[in-house]
Amino acid sequence: MKIQFDELSYQSDAINSIINAFDGQQVRKSEYTIMDQDAQGKLFGDKGIGNKIDLSVSKLLQNVQQIQIEQGIPISESIPMPTPQFNIEMETGTGKTFVYLKSILELNRKYGFTKFIIVVPSVAIKEGVMKSIGITKDYFKSQMQGIVYRAFMYDSKNLNHVQAFATNEDIEIMIINIQSFNSNDNIFNRNDMDALYGISPKELVSETNPIVIIDEPQSVDNTENAQQAIAALNPSIVFRFSATHKNKSYPLLYKLGPVEAYQQKLVKQIEVAGIKKSIDGNEAYMMLKGIKSTKASITATIEMFVKNKTSIEKKEIKLKKDDDLYLKSKRIAAYEQVGFVKDISAEPGNEYIEFSGNPSIIRLSEVLENDLYLKRGQIRKTIEEHLNKELKLNPLGIKVLSLFFLDNVSSYRQYDENNKVVNGEYATIFEEEYEDVISSEKYKVLRDRHIPVSEIHDGYFSVDKGRYKNTNGSSQADESTYQIIMKDKEDLLTFYDESKGNVKKAHKLRFIFSHSALKEGWDNPNVFQICTLIETRDTITKRQKIGRGLRIAVNQNGERMPGFDVNTLTIMANESYDEFAKGLQQEYEEEGVDFGLFTADIFSSLVVEVDEETGFKTPLGHEKSKELVGYLKDQNFVDAKNKGTESLAKAIKDGSFDIPESFKEMAVDMKEKIIAAIGQKFNVDKIEIKDNAKKVSVKLNKEALAGPFLELWERIKYKTSYSIQLNSKAFIEQAASKLSDELEIRMVKLEYERHRLETTGAGIETIVEEQTPFAMSENQYKKAPDILTFLQNETKLTRKTLIAILKQSDTLRDFKRNPQTYMMETARIINSAKRLAMVDGIKYEKLPHGEVYEQSLFVQEDIESYTDSIVRVHDNRSPYDHVVVDSNVERDFAQAYETDKNVKFYIKLPQEFKIKTPLGRYNPDWALSLEQEGTDKLYFIVETKGSTSAEGVRTTEMAKIRCGEKHFAAIDTGITFKRANEQRSIYS
Repeated sequence: MKIQFDELSYQSDAINSIINAFDGQQVRKSEYTIMDQDAQGKLFGDKGIGNKIDLSVSKLLQNVQQIQIEQGIPISESIPMPTPQFNIEMETGTGKTFVYLKSILELNRKYGFTKFIIVVPSVAIKEGVMKSIGITKDYFKSQMQGIVYRAFMYDSKNLNHVQAFATNEDIEIMIINIQSFNSNDNIFNRNDMDALYGISPKELVSETNPIVIIDEPQSVDNTENAQQAIAALNPSIVFRFSATHKNKSYPLLYKLGPVEAYQQKLVKQIEVAGIKKSIDGNEAYMMLKGIKSTKASITATIEMFVKNKTSIEKKEIKLKKDDDLYLKSKRIAAYEQVGFVKDISAEPGNEYIEFSGNPSIIRLSEVLENDLYLKRGQIRKTIEEHLNKELKLNPLGIKVLSLFFLDNVSSYRQYDENNKVVNGEYATIFEEEYEDVISSEKYKVLRDRHIPVSEIHDGYFSVDKGRYKNTNGSSQADESTYQIIMKDKEDLLTFYDESKGNVKKAHKLRFIFSHSALKEGWDNPNVFQICTLIETRDTITKRQKIGRGLRIAVNQNGERMPGFDVNTLTIMANESYDEFAKGLQQEYEEEGVDFGLFTADIFSSLVVEVDEETGFKTPLGHEKSKELVGYLKDQNFVDAKNKGTESLAKAIKDGSFDIPESFKEMAVDMKEKIIAAIGQKFNVDKIEIKDNAKKVSVKLNKEALAGPFLELWERIKYKTSYSIQLNSKAFIEQAASKLSDELEIRMVKLEYERHRLETTGAGIETIVEEQTPFAMSENQYKKAPDILTFLQNETKLTRKTLIAILKQSDTLRDFKRNPQTYMMETARIINSAKRLAMVDGIKYEKLPHGEVYEQSLFVQEDIESYTDSIVRVHDNRSPYDHVVVDSNVERDFAQAYETDKNVKFYIKLPQEFKIKTPLGRYNPDWALSLEQEGTDKLYFIVETKGSTSAEGVRTTEMAKIRCGEKHFAAIDTGITFKRANEQRSIYS
């Protein structure tokens, strides 16, 4: 299979941006010229033939600004000298290599330039460029009237290529990695080479005034040595190609960043999937996040499981020497085996914590957990996603590939005692899970291919002395690996079909495992799943991961198959979708993408005027753009961080947004242009706008704080204390019954989440697509904790009482299903039963010294609320001019009090008015005084509920209400306690 090439419109735009930068350079008159006519773009020197560029700096700047205006790119104010350099931004997977190769040929065809150098950051990318040159050769030959060009990789052992580069008249393209010429020791810079008669390769090349193309400049000229080395090539002009440019000091000629590529559907849509396991604490988890050393002490920051009242959470904890991990976890049994901290090392590059137990040591950024269960889930779900896509895409002629990243080759491939390659842990898991998933009736049509599972997956690893090994991706041993990958690139896209003779090893492969070889320099258009099985610190960036699969898919004819319905890349991340999205956006921002920022030059390329004769466009310019951004800040439309505000969203939505008159005078549609530019950076619809018109200030009514209020206050102000008597036998029966009824212990399930990422000018947003729980059959718990010791600590009950409760409840059979959860839930239910039993034997007494609640609780200053949460107060019958309610039930009561003339005064009791109970503090709802037909006043505490039956109120809440009733009976001030579901029930 051969990949087909059709120049796409955006690629033509990028190429034209480069060609148009030379507008004004003398143009070649014919495709077929004699030597003197062809000399327009050539410079003849002593040692060879070079490029000749005749273009003033002012003309070059004018050209660049017109290109930028056309694309809506902030305009440049100057051209870097002595060597003009320009950035071209193209998102990974959109064909930047194709663009600069085609640009080379077009620059020759139009202007006669012949000498080009492509500088790359690594061997991997060098191999990738040569592969691209090879597969585009036939396409360019047919498109460019048989144009002749030669491309070669610089090799210090074959300097004849450099000699030919300098002297040949046809197009010469040299591909060289920066490490080959950024040091004085490099052969490229030495003049003692016999092959070149004492002339250094650098000297030969520099005389040609080459046009230099830098592929991934953020990795090429990110050091002073590298910058000096490129300058020493004496380039006539430099074009810098990258997905995101860190160095923005160079004029931007073309922009197709992640936002534009996504919005135009030029790359695959990304969705992030992940496996979550509930934090159950049955296994210890630790991650060493940092170590701080001072003269006084060494402190380590570790993330671990910590138990709180009702659950277990991951939490950062500070550790010092001799700290006990079991105590630090708040007594999670799994940490008993870890022991205490024996030593902490803060030595740079060798930071670790040593423990007295198991594990014995943990190093910086290392994660220690029993996560094989999660890894198995990741592998299984990757297989399922892969097969689902095969069902959909195979009929379209698209072969689906999945890519697994791992950080240790031995996890996938190992060697037995006879030095024979055998499956590692991940390979074994993969084959087990694949066989299980493919056996489903859903995938019957895929089973008909009859390829053994051992032949559908393989790894691309570097080899040293006949053995696979871990490498960093840039070693000498990696070069052969890159060559194999590149050789297999098209074969990996081809279906296995014995009848057609497609029987190469790569034809059978659908699942690829890699250590470091695939993190740069290799991509494949039909990678649809990428799974990260990294165990320790992940050195592969999110951008590198997604870059391996961003290209639009191709079918068996090598033709692109556009559209998000086909092109969705699933990232099986070893973190949450939210963390992945935030991390990806942070990487974009670190690489130069300005999400949602209103920079000073954001409006500089807006067109103010067009010359009808020449077509020359006058831009708004930097000064006016800066002025406009300042105006937006003055109007509170842009905040101190240069981000759009709620006020901006509201103004645009309601049509009140306006610009200064001086800007309107520049162009009749200037306001519309500015709003459109704002829309590129600011998503108006995502901003929630609160309606301030509905906000009300609830004011204290001081006139109401007189007789009726004081009379009621005197009845309710007293505090109490309580004592308890507990019936042990009845408690054991109640606790066992409650435990039997309420305890539910489920097997730990994994949850599969899948979220789509949408890339906008304002940032990366996540949209949920699937959340599905699923169970793995493997029993993951290896050691049962001491349940009685745990329950003793949590409940403060005797072992005898606990044994009686557990036996009567008959729940111990559930212990092995999830030990830690069983213990925590059992402790919670027993403690709840204990508190409820206390209520039966509780006795309240008024505090002997007359201690009371503070009257200031009822007379707070003004409160702000919204109209749908308040009821208007009339006739000074409550402390405020409005009552703030929390529910429809409370609203009904407040309205009923207002219309009931027998209610002389009422108070919505504040949150701070709380009565102590064994189940926590209790806050009653209302206090009121009532006078009916001239009788003496009656005083009530009213608890308003939707139902007054015990069945209609939660057990714990009902027990608190009973305690409240006993409290008011104990203070003995004539208060009647009522549970009511409507106002008239007070009278019954």
